[in-house]
Amino acid sequence: MSSTETQTQTYTHIELRSAQGPTFRQVSTAPPRPATEDEIPVIDLGPINGNLEARKGLAAKIRAAAENTGFFYIKNHGISEELIQDALSQAKRFFDQPASQKEKLSSQKYDHTVGYSGVGWAQANRTESKGRGNPEMTGSDTSYYALHDSIWENVSHLQGFRDVTIAFWQRRLELARKLVQIFALALDLPETYFDDITTHPGADGLYIHYPGTPDADKVTDFDVGIGSHTDIQCFTLLWQDMSGGLQVLSASGEWLNAHPIPGTIVVNIADFLSRLSNNRFKSTVHRVYNRQKTSRYSMPFFFGFNPDSTCAVVPTCVDDEHPPLYDPISCGKWHRTRLAMSRDPKVVMR
Repeated sequence: MSSTETQTQTYTHIELRSAQGPTFRQVSTAPPRPATEDEIPVIDLGPINGNLEARKGLAAKIRAAAENTGFFYIKNHGISEELIQDALSQAKRFFDQPASQKEKLSSQKYDHTVGYSGVGWAQANRTESKGRGNPEMTGSDTSYYALHDSIWENVSHLQGFRDVTIAFWQRRLELARKLVQIFALALDLPETYFDDITTHPGADGLYIHYPGTPDADKVTDFDVGIGSHTDIQCFTLLWQDMSGGLQVLSASGEWLNAHPIPGTIVVNIADFLSRLSNNRFKSTVHRVYNRQKTSRYSMPFFFGFNPDSTCAVVPTCVDDEHPPLYDPISCGKWHRTRLAMSRDPKVVMR
């Protein structure tokens, strides 16, 4: 890391893996601060089931959040607390198993498309460490699960795991499809603009467990749960427990704590939607900083368009002063290439 001094703050630089290869961001070394309501607002999703004017009003609020920090909370999202807690219980049951049982679902058996990955499974960038706070995770697109019956066979002893996992995945997919229409309105497009490319979308649901660090109060070296990164597809729906740890990088390079709020889901813009908006919508750098003695659980859902659909910058984000910054690309190629970049920083998209 390198650092520079200013009159008011000290900064360091982190390396990120992007579509243009490794890039660097200046980041304040000051302690993270709470996000303000303007930076990460709480948006009531109730109007999503209202009339067109109500949905346009909702779209205006989401547009403001998407163009600002790119993160917001949603309440009244329509997914029952009972289902969320059932899914959390299943996640805990899975991760509480012996390592030998979990390894029967090793993602290495499925080309990393589905299955289980243990602690230290990924490093988001090379300037932050991975270690005690790193997560273990299981999950992915339920349509892929259906292609690998051995996935379900190896959790058949966990009563209800399959049914609850699929039900939770389906409800988030329903919510994501509704949100896509709101995002269309937020981009001044007809609300059905993206409907044809959400018939068989990329929709990856994960269970993530961050093991506790018994000596967390004695650790002095820098250690993160998941390092600084941006998400790949269109947007992410994140349920997080009350442990905290999610941090969002502001435009000025400050880390903001996206503290847990009961009854909400965090939504953040990802790279592909930012690309389609000609960078109007912000795909913001974030990380999980896990420094606690007890376990942390989260359940993210990553939503993208149909893999075989080729998408260009939308017409409402282009004019004489703002030509398209990106060429059309299929969602599948984008996803595969960005995943490759995460594994090999020498891969660059032109």
